[in-house]
Amino acid sequence: MRKQSRDIEKQKFLKNNALFGADNTSLVVTLASMNLYLHDIGVAKSPIVYQDSLIDTSDKMYQVILTNPPFGTRPQGSVEVSANRPEFIKTSDNQVNFLQHIMSIVKTGGRVGVVMPDSILTDGDSTKMVRDKLLKDFNLHTILRLPTGIFYKPGVKTNVLFFEKGEPTKDIWVYDYRAGVKHSLVKKPMTREHLKEFVDCYCTGHMEDRQETYNAETNPNGRWRRFTAEEVSKRDDLNFKWIDFTEEDDRTVSDILSEMQEESDGIATAVAQLKELLGGIEL
Repeated sequence: MRKQSRDIEKQKFLKNNALFGADNTSLVVTLASMNLYLHDIGVAKSPIVYQDSLIDTSDKMYQVILTNPPFGTRPQGSVEVSANRPEFIKTSDNQVNFLQHIMSIVKTGGRVGVVMPDSILTDGDSTKMVRDKLLKDFNLHTILRLPTGIFYKPGVKTNVLFFEKGEPTKDIWVYDYRAGVKHSLVKKPMTREHLKEFVDCYCTGHMEDRQETYNAETNPNGRWRRFTAEEVSKRDDLNFKWIDFTEEDDRTVSDILSEMQEESDGIATAVAQLKELLGGIEL
């Protein structure tokens, strides 16, 4: 952001007023504040505060919101969200409450990028009511389906929702970076380079130029697909899946048995060689 302009007033705004963050864990607040301080942001006063965002009733509004809300339940002893936020659709789901909080603090015309679990897109009852409100009052224009293995909690299926406040949702563009993709935190962590195609497809600042890579006839496994407003309106959920990497197994039973025998023979040979190398050594 600093490289985008050399205007002194803009630089001063970035340093002292542009950013704000909150967390209800003091160590996280300290680490985030130190990180910004080392980048010459919030030197006089840290823009990161210690607070429980879900019960914050301030009237602060924001133009851009980027967040990965905590998954799971609220910490023991936390104040009931509905007691402080009666305007929220009542739910005990932490992620649904965070989504409602985000929807309540973004300015008209403001932009949001938020990481949410699949349940936000699929569950019924109060979750669906919040989802319907999102589609009615916000333009949910893009969903990025993320692979498993990129968070510390195993098996978590997540998405990044991109939406703007002020207009209802019409078409939804979906990039599936989950089907056929495997990552792990240690051996194969996800990097910025892995999302290059998505960034190119997103067309920041000129979304009218978006082009699908999906084609029912020529590229049915294209990862970038547009779902029209009519298609969206007919769905009960927003769990868009279309990629199929399964391959038909045309082997006969005889072929499979032969392959099993070959693998078995290979294992037997390896064991025999290992015994010969050990030469009777007692382990």
